[in-house]
Amino acid sequence: MSASHQLSVGIIGAGPAGLMAAEVLAAAGVHVDVYERMPSVGRKLLMAGKGGLNITHTEPHDAFHARYREARAALEPMLNRFDAEALRAWAHGLGIATFVGSSGRVFPHEMKAAPLLRAWLHRLRESGVKIHVRHRWRGWNEDGLIAFDTPHGERAYPHDALVLALGGGSWPQLGSDGAWVELLAQRGVAVEALRPANSGFDVEWSEHFRTRFSGSPVKSLVASFREASGVVHRRHGELVVTEAGVEGGVVYALSGGLRQALEQTGAATLELDLAPGWEVSRLVGELSRPRGSRSLSSHVQSRTGLKGVKMGLLREVLSAEDVARPERLAAAIKALPLALARPRPLDEAISTAGGVRFDALDERLMLRAAPGIFCAGEMLDWEAPTGGYLLTACFATGRAAGTGVLDWLSGRSPAAAPQPAST
Repeated sequence: MSASHQLSVGIIGAGPAGLMAAEVLAAAGVHVDVYERMPSVGRKLLMAGKGGLNITHTEPHDAFHARYREARAALEPMLNRFDAEALRAWAHGLGIATFVGSSGRVFPHEMKAAPLLRAWLHRLRESGVKIHVRHRWRGWNEDGLIAFDTPHGERAYPHDALVLALGGGSWPQLGSDGAWVELLAQRGVAVEALRPANSGFDVEWSEHFRTRFSGSPVKSLVASFREASGVVHRRHGELVVTEAGVEGGVVYALSGGLRQALEQTGAATLELDLAPGWEVSRLVGELSRPRGSRSLSSHVQSRTGLKGVKMGLLREVLSAEDVARPERLAAAIKALPLALARPRPLDEAISTAGGVRFDALDERLMLRAAPGIFCAGEMLDWEAPTGGYLLTACFATGRAAGTGVLDWLSGRSPAAAPQPAST
């Protein structure tokens, strides 16, 4: 390969991970083509920003890294190289000011994803990145070139290296349909089955409860889950009763452990504290007061403030005898066991667990079974709760894949070796 040859890298997937890899490579003088199956790029990023784009979180590193559970050891070096502070500085470099919310979450001042994405795409195009939309990847042709179905028929392209940033399988309508799993399996790549993360769960509601309370939010509660090891995870917030079961912030935050328990034992219990701040003894005292001619529901509401869907949950789970006994009712108010049946389907989940195993990759995120092919983003085998953790790891792994490509290309062609731009 001559020194005058400009190296070329193809990137499949124009989400945060793919675009970040493109930025790293273009800054080093590599020619970059990004291929996206949808008519426009960053669709999941734009969807995430509809309620306020939460790009990262400011909690201490140890707590932050613990959010990635079993994948922590694999992700930690990448997160250290591109942490929350670096991500905020990167956004500021695009002209996007950020602020820290009361929960520690970081948002753009405008809250939306569109201004950030517009500024980013402008900078990428100015650096020479070419973006090709409506390109559905279908693997490799007989000559070993990456092949696509396009509005103009089949197309195949040569590149010196390839970055796959195809997302998981939880948003098929936005482009993340998991179709890549079979393509990589055919090349001997170890892939953990894609499963729902940050998802709701089915509960076997009675018809009466489902009809009366479906769609009701359950506010101001603490949800807990106890692992088999005895470790207890707690989240304060709210959930929503659905026709099928439960969803919402506290459910999503605990979904990884809950799903794992269902996979391993066939059972998982979400414990609900419906009266945070109350002691059991105080509840017993209030519920033991005479209620006179009032109904039990009116009595509970007047003494504890619990009503509506919270009272409905208590009646749904407890026997009539237990509801009528102050000690048992008080204990249930503080620790109501809600048996979960199964996670909701993958295409309803916010994100995906499973994906390309880290032991199928080297330290540069290159596939051991396919030299020159790198993976990044949600298609890797990790999961994290919402709150900025998902996006941070997508950015960090995209950046790591980009630098990994540069390192590999440098080893293959010292004369043409690009160098990462300083940051």
